[in-house]
Amino acid sequence: MNVRYARKVHGAVATAVIAAVALFVSGCGAEEKPKDEKPATTATTTTQGAATEDPPSAEEPDETLAVLKGQKGLELTIHAADRDSGGFLTVKGRLKNTSESATIIPAQMSGDETEVVKHGNSLGGATLVDALGKKRYYVLRDTDGRPLTTSALDSLGPGKSTAVFMQFPAPPNSTTDVSFQLPTFEPATLKLS
Repeated sequence: MNVRYARKVHGAVATAVIAAVALFVSGCGAEEKPKDEKPATTATTTTQGAATEDPPSAEEPDETLAVLKGQKGLELTIHAADRDSGGFLTVKGRLKNTSESATIIPAQMSGDETEVVKHGNSLGGATLVDALGKKRYYVLRDTDGRPLTTSALDSLGPGKSTAVFMQFPAPPNSTTDVSFQLPTFEPATLKLS
């Protein structure tokens, strides 16, 4: 199925999915805490993009698929790359500032598509590359051109992190791994489930 055709057909579904995923992601994940220290808080972004602190969630990620190093101490840990029955693949993880000072999220992470960039900082520049199938998959967009990914990213304080997600068209079931690429970060290979 053509990606552009899928966007049109699934426009209404995508809008509902982004709302559900955003609610789910906002409550997911917590950083592992040493027993002797007070619980750390995690940073999330508000609609204005300012980092805020949320209490940690009891839900811990099961595994780490990849850890990507970016610029200025940013690190993206990917915990899941799951297919769903609707033909989508959702990548979930945490974006963390490992530096000792606040870091502004690079605008390049949004990609360079005018329709995506006009909706503010996001992870809209992420792609999946299926080398065997010779295809590149871009983050899905809703009918208004908003990327189906964490958005309103502005900055992260030192040591802070935020849960993130990106939704793509799912590669064929025969594709078991893809190269994940996000501007300003090193690429990584993801095993798909």
